[in-house]
Amino acid sequence: MLKKILSISGRPGLYKLVSYGKNMLIVESLIDHRRSPATARDRVTSLGDIAIYTDAEEVALSTVLTSIAKQNDNKPIDTATVATPAQLADFMSKALPNYDVDRVHNSDIKKIVAWYNLLISAGITDFTPAQEAEEEKPAEEEKPAEEEKPAKKPAKKAKKADDKK
Repeated sequence: MLKKILSISGRPGLYKLVSYGKNMLIVESLIDHRRSPATARDRVTSLGDIAIYTDAEEVALSTVLTSIAKQNDNKPIDTATVATPAQLADFMSKALPNYDVDRVHNSDIKKIVAWYNLLISAGITDFTPAQEAEEEKPAEEEKPAEEEKPAKKPAKKAKKADDKK
């Protein structure tokens, strides 16, 4: 689901991908539900492509958002509880215990909290990546092979008109 949720630099909030246009994307704001184009000049990032630094390796944003949702029972976070740098560090250590303190800044944690609140208010609570969601579905039965179609008849040759001399 997060693959279709976009962050556009210079614009507030998050956007849902609606359609593709010629040389642009058609997006819908999760805040006011207005549709607008995102052109090639805009820097567009899918939330599915974002990862958080840890001591060992990078962890997908979907994993962090799932952890936050479990801690808060899919309810929005009160931003007053994560106002100071110490509160932000405590919050992030609960969501992702081994996050890299040097490379994950307070502004990054504030953005994660803001994005989480926007997604919850928009009714998006499933943060699993699309690939994992497809793997969890049971495999469909294989369809029987289509019957062979009879070969098409060759096209008739066009009659040549006699040349007048």
